[in-house]
Amino acid sequence: MEKKRLWGYLLGAAVLVLIIKYSDHILNGGRLLLSILMPLFLGCAIAYVLNILVARLERLPFLQKPGTRRHRCRRAFGVVGALVIILAVIALLVRIIIPQLLEAFGVVVLGIQPMLEKLSAWIAAQELPLPQIRQWVESLQINWPELVQKAATYLSNGVGNLLSGVVSLVSSVGGAVFQFVIALIFALYLLAGKERLKGQCKSLAETYLPERARRRMFHVFQTADDVFSRFIVGQCTEAVILGVLCTLGMLLFRFPYATMIGTLVGALALLPIVGAYLAAALGAFMILTVNPLQAVGFLVFLVILQQLEGNLIYPRVVGSSVGLPGIWVLASVTVGGGLGGIVGMLLAVPTAATVYRLLKQDVARRRAAGQEVAKEQETSENMTKLKIQQESEK
Repeated sequence: MEKKRLWGYLLGAAVLVLIIKYSDHILNGGRLLLSILMPLFLGCAIAYVLNILVARLERLPFLQKPGTRRHRCRRAFGVVGALVIILAVIALLVRIIIPQLLEAFGVVVLGIQPMLEKLSAWIAAQELPLPQIRQWVESLQINWPELVQKAATYLSNGVGNLLSGVVSLVSSVGGAVFQFVIALIFALYLLAGKERLKGQCKSLAETYLPERARRRMFHVFQTADDVFSRFIVGQCTEAVILGVLCTLGMLLFRFPYATMIGTLVGALALLPIVGAYLAAALGAFMILTVNPLQAVGFLVFLVILQQLEGNLIYPRVVGSSVGLPGIWVLASVTVGGGLGGIVGMLLAVPTAATVYRLLKQDVARRRAAGQEVAKEQETSENMTKLKIQQESEK
């Protein structure tokens, strides 16, 4: 037994040394494999999001009567209905929301120049020692013709780099569109045969996994599915509610750019924690270009709205699907954003919530088991004392 354990340690050490030695090749191979499998992973993600709508559409009352044609076609109805809803949302984004967001960012960009002009006018009014500054610049002995020639060289090189960048961008967009089409087709196949696929995975688990490990794996998957589905639905619903309330409140208080900022607040509400600060900063800057006093009023209004959202809307809409304390939400968003950008921020909260719920359930189970053991020990000790007392009385 000790000899087998020693050989196991030696084999593990050898594998670790090989992994460290060929880590570059392993990483390159992993990236290549990930790029090949990316359409399949993306298809699984699309299928999961679409399945949230498909499952709800399949539970509609008029599709529940067994033996009818509508009941037999409920899967096709659910998939087509989900695609129609997604296309309607995309059309709404393209038609209304995206133009509003582009106009909002245009206001932000165009507002920079007036702010700089006001700043320069303020500097000119401060009677700064400009002659001394001019003498100091002249003392630097800058070769201006040489600088102009270098700038022209950089500009000519930049045009060539710009053209190559455009070609690279077009090819990247074409590749992304192709991957998305493959992923969408794969997602539709997954949705069409999800029961059969689920049965095959269950058969594999029952064949190759022990019962205890199988139960734990199914429990982890069920918990993750519950948390992620509730989080996606709740986060989207909350974003819509928050955007509508922000727009109506700004119209009521006659703030400028009400529709644009409301759309911006709703879109950024999909990002946990960080989205609120981004929306406040961008919205305040947009209103600042019109009226600084109204910008302060907007910040006060948004703080009140965020308190209403955090204490009333979020707990009722998202509910206990997240169940994370605020510090863990902030930590998960920070880590997820650092690892995966915006996508990492979106996935970090439900992932951390899944781990948190599993740990909480495991701690409760272990405590209950410990209390049960302690109760059994106490009962055994009481029985032993009772027997000793009865024997002493005899």
